[in-house]
Amino acid sequence: MRIIDTKIPEVKIIEPDVFGDHRGYFMETWSAGKYEALNFTAVQDNESFTAKKGTLRGLHFQQSPMAQAKIVRVVKGSVLDVAVDLRKGSPTYLQWVGVELTEENKRQFYIPRGFAHGFLTLSDDVIFCYKVDNPYSKECDRSIRFDDPAIGVQWGIEDPILSQKDLDAPKLCDSDCNFVYED
Repeated sequence: MRIIDTKIPEVKIIEPDVFGDHRGYFMETWSAGKYEALNFTAVQDNESFTAKKGTLRGLHFQQSPMAQAKIVRVVKGSVLDVAVDLRKGSPTYLQWVGVELTEENKRQFYIPRGFAHGFLTLSDDVIFCYKVDNPYSKECDRSIRFDDPAIGVQWGIEDPILSQKDLDAPKLCDSDCNFVYED
């Protein structure tokens, strides 16, 4: 397994060891000892299915005190996955990192607490899995606009398929996001 740095030091790309032969492949998708460097303890696994290419889910996060770190991956299909630094005072505040996750490359993406997360499906029939280090909290669940100009994520699509929740999401300047950078 390799852990790859991104332009935001806390956000990581994970390339698991994949062992394949004529029958298929085997890989570990989680091993506490191997992921120890991320200081991440999973408490919940989630899975979503998205039927249509061009669907955008995000940008989502959970407010403190129920903020979540995530390790995400694609089981079927492909996505552009994005993490946005929302920690006020951070040297990378409002910067974002995007990575293509596919069933072929088997990459994983580590998104720490204090970041918004979203993904755009690049194929039909996407199965997306994520581990989180805090359980879901309806009271702390938040969204911000996927197209917030203050952030400027380059999704590469003009008219994505969105949920009503994502259509109604506020810009960051109008949200109650409470993340603060801690050195």
